[in-house]
Amino acid sequence: MSELQASDLALFWAGVIALAIMVYVILDGFDLGVGILFGSTADEAKRVSMMNTIAPFWDGNETWLVIVGAGLFATFPTVYAVFLSAFYIPVLLLLFGLIFRGVAFEFRYRSQRMRWLWDWGFFIGSVVVAFVQGAAVGAMMRGIRVADGQYVGGSFDWLHPFAVLTGVGLVFGYALLGAGWLVLKSDGALRDWAYTRIGWLVAIVFVIIAAAFATVLSVDTGALAQGHLADRAWGWVFPLLGVAALMSAAWAARARRDALPFACTALFFVAAFLTLGVMFWPYMVPYALTVANAAAPDVSLRFLFYGGVVVLPVVAIYTIGVYWVFRGKVRGGYG
Repeated sequence: MSELQASDLALFWAGVIALAIMVYVILDGFDLGVGILFGSTADEAKRVSMMNTIAPFWDGNETWLVIVGAGLFATFPTVYAVFLSAFYIPVLLLLFGLIFRGVAFEFRYRSQRMRWLWDWGFFIGSVVVAFVQGAAVGAMMRGIRVADGQYVGGSFDWLHPFAVLTGVGLVFGYALLGAGWLVLKSDGALRDWAYTRIGWLVAIVFVIIAAAFATVLSVDTGALAQGHLADRAWGWVFPLLGVAALMSAAWAARARRDALPFACTALFFVAAFLTLGVMFWPYMVPYALTVANAAAPDVSLRFLFYGGVVVLPVVAIYTIGVYWVFRGKVRGGYG
C-alpha cells in the first residue's frame, strides 16, 4: 500500500509520533548517558555533580516516551499491539530500568548505608534502558514477522547479533551524548573529566558502526536488505551527515568548545533517525504494516486531533520553559 493512500490525519499522527521519538531520544538520551557515565567513576564529588546537571530535567524528559506510547495506542493500535508482542521482554526491561533509575535517583541521597545499591541501580538501569532501545531498533531493521495484523515470531526474535550491536552502540552513543551534556552544563574537574571521555566514546561508536556493517555483510544480511535506502540515493546524505557530526564532536572536544560536543552528538542522533526514516517509510512496523493500513479510523484520529492540539503544545512549552529556567552552567547544584 502506498504512503499516498494514508489520510492527512494518519500522516499528522505519524509525524507527531516520529517527532516525539526523536525528542525523547535526545532529551532522555543525555540523562541516560549521564547515568551510564555515573558508573565509570567512584568519585563521589563527580557523581553528585553529574546528578545535579540532570536533576531538573530527567523526569520531564520521559514525558515524551509517554506521548509515544499513548499516541501509538490511540492512533495506531495495530502497531502498538504488534510492537508489544514482538518486544514484550525488552519493554519490561525498559520499564524496570526506568523505575529503578527513578527510585535510585531519589533514595541515594537519603540512605548512606545502602547508597552503593542505589548507585548500582542508577548505573545498571541506565545501561539496560539504553541497550534494549538500541536492540529494538536493530530488530526492527531486520524486519518483524506479522501475519493478519498479529505478531507471529518468538519472544527472543529480537535478540540477534546485529540487534546486540545496535544495543551496545546506543549505550555508548548515549554515553557520548551524556558527556557532551556534562561539558555543556558543568565546569572545573567534571568538565575536564567529561572532555577526556568524548574522543574515546566517538572512537568506540565508530568501531561499533563498522562492526555492525561487517555483521550485515556476513552474518545478518537481513538487517539492511529490506530497507529502502538503496532505492533512495538522496537518503545517503543523512548517514554522511551523521559521520561528519561524530567527527565534529571529537574536534570540538579537542578544541574545548563547551556547547559544540553536545550539539554535534545531537545532530548525529537526528541524522541516524532520519536515516531510519528513509529506510522504513512508509512502514510503521518494518516491513509489514504501513501508515495507511495501521492507522485507526479517521473519525477516531479526528477526535484525538482536537485533544492533541491542546496537550502537545502544553508539553512542548513546559519542556522549553524548564530548559530556559535552568539554562547555563550548574554551579553548586540547583538547590
